[in-house]
Amino acid sequence: MKKITPFLWFNGKAEEAANYYVSVFPNSKILNVVRGGEDRGPQGSVSIITFSLNGEEFMALNGGPEFAFSSAISFMAVCETPAEVDRLWARLAAGGEEDQCGWLRDKFGVTWQVVPEGIEQVLYGPDPVGSRRAFQAMLKMKKLDLAALKQAYAGK
Repeated sequence: MKKITPFLWFNGKAEEAANYYVSVFPNSKILNVVRGGEDRGPQGSVSIITFSLNGEEFMALNGGPEFAFSSAISFMAVCETPAEVDRLWARLAAGGEEDQCGWLRDKFGVTWQVVPEGIEQVLYGPDPVGSRRAFQAMLKMKKLDLAALKQAYAGK
């Protein structure tokens, strides 16, 4: 097997979504566009679009209204800095819906987890009491704040 590629089903917004995601994530680009004609939808419209987000390949299909996204599947974006958390959170949450614990649903209905790098050290650290405190603090957050989670872990 070469790789596993997420394949996203949209109702007419595959091209708009792909272009949006490419503008949000660094090192991203549109790789291929298959336009409609005959059995692939209206002439000239996007049927399938392939794109990469920070080097990870995705495909999107304009499949129609039969299926919708759910939070049962999400994409986790691990951020290196608090500024990156802030930027991704603002961009992905715009027009969407914020949820607790770093989860959000974007304007296309796709669910994302915007997570600071190092969160596992406080949620799964060697101190189980500290990890419980950090987890309880996380339950009160929407956008994750690693500094606050570290303080909760430390009991401050």
